[in-house]
Amino acid sequence: MTDPTTDNAGRTGNAGDARASLEALRAEIAKAVVGQDPAVTGLVVALLCRGHVLLEGVPGVAKTLLVRTLAAALELDTKRVQFTPDLMPSDVTGSLVYDTRTAEFSFQPGPVFTNLLLADEINRTPPKTQSSLLEAMEERQVTVDGTPRPLPEPFLVAATQNPVEYEGTYPLPEAQLDRFLVKLTVPLPSRQDEIDVLTRHASGFNPRDLRAAGVRPVAGAADLEAARAAVAKTTVSPEITAYVVDICRATRESPSLTLGVSPRGATALLATSRAWAWLTGRDYVIPDDVKALALPTLRHRVQLRPEAEMEGVTADSVINAILAHVPVPR
Repeated sequence: MTDPTTDNAGRTGNAGDARASLEALRAEIAKAVVGQDPAVTGLVVALLCRGHVLLEGVPGVAKTLLVRTLAAALELDTKRVQFTPDLMPSDVTGSLVYDTRTAEFSFQPGPVFTNLLLADEINRTPPKTQSSLLEAMEERQVTVDGTPRPLPEPFLVAATQNPVEYEGTYPLPEAQLDRFLVKLTVPLPSRQDEIDVLTRHASGFNPRDLRAAGVRPVAGAADLEAARAAVAKTTVSPEITAYVVDICRATRESPSLTLGVSPRGATALLATSRAWAWLTGRDYVIPDDVKALALPTLRHRVQLRPEAEMEGVTADSVINAILAHVPVPR
């Protein structure tokens, strides 16, 4: 097998090499980001499933750095858009520009034409601009002046939002939340992890210079394609399919929720479970795979009743209770 730290250009990729390369991402990203392994895994699962990610965490927990480092370790093009109240849809998708020399309009691509789009603080822009991403996320294309323009492959939107500051924000509507494959929480680091962060900075670490930090490509587009093909062959038994459906149907009957998981959410849970099973070295899905991905895949697809929210109930606690209640197939 090729040394995973070498350049991946020209690699054909196969399932075994692809899994080893994607596993090497943890070590590579750890050169710049400390203690966020679950978020790294969630991003890799989303890439394998061709899904999008909503990252939620307070400012300063390295959400932006995490996405930038992932792109560098995967040799993917990345762009960042800072969502603000005055951001227009054309600032994201691109627009027609009049060329005085040719007296014709030409299309100027927006930042959405990339492999990994970081939509920073997506809830700080009005719904009109938020919705400009819907076509890109769902159809993987942008239509301007009636002409559809395909986006690069792979394409992933990683959107961030601040969970503690709501003044001047526009909460994402349920229809758009449902387009995100997973919602990952990026917690504050542990005491030791925070000491490690400060030690790195004291030693000269510059988060804007990932190459100086030693981050190198360990996988590429060929590895992703090989991995996706292998995930698509991961076996799902009828019992596992029924287990996923039972979990999602239970959310629709929960007295703590006004909105349960849609069939799209059930499909998403099945997809993320297959990706996780393959990443852990199996070609079949077990109930533990479903349990492991239930929270990140479902937490943003349910809506709490106001009275339940006032009593301190959370989406995670409701889903955990459902996982404890729904019979596990044997």
